[in-house]
Amino acid sequence: MGISRDSVHKRRATGGRQKRIRMKRKFELGRQPASTKIGDKKINRVRVRGGHYKFRALRLDHGNFSWAGEAVTRKTRILKVVYNATNNELVRTNTLVKGSIVQIDSTPFKAWYLQFYNVDLGKKKDEKEDKTKKDEEKKDEQEKDQSKKSKKDDKKDKSKK
Repeated sequence: MGISRDSVHKRRATGGRQKRIRMKRKFELGRQPASTKIGDKKINRVRVRGGHYKFRALRLDHGNFSWAGEAVTRKTRILKVVYNATNNELVRTNTLVKGSIVQIDSTPFKAWYLQFYNVDLGKKKDEKEDKTKKDEEKKDEQEKDQSKKSKKDDKKDKSKK
């Protein structure tokens, strides 16, 4: 028995069995799943109805991914399958299917972000820079406090006069 895409094997809405009125036909043919894994690119060509061809990816290592919040799309490397709602077996075997969540290499997106916003993502700040910024913030706060006090003193002086 091959893989078939017919509906004759299913039961009727009432629950009764359907009689087979003919043999399986070529146009009802189904094929094995591709089970695309992560690895060096390997694609098979499959001849289909009408003499045309479909391409089955058996292994892939790159993909076209989009950063929706920034409206940016880049081709990047696929590292691993992190989560799949349908089956944990697909996560364990690193099988790529539609809807699976994958971990990708973020380098192309970081490069775009640096070029567009001039901000280096993921880089930790130096401790010296942090200390100087904190010192500057403290000085600013002290100056604000002093200016508020001096304004209050000025108001008191005016009210006394």
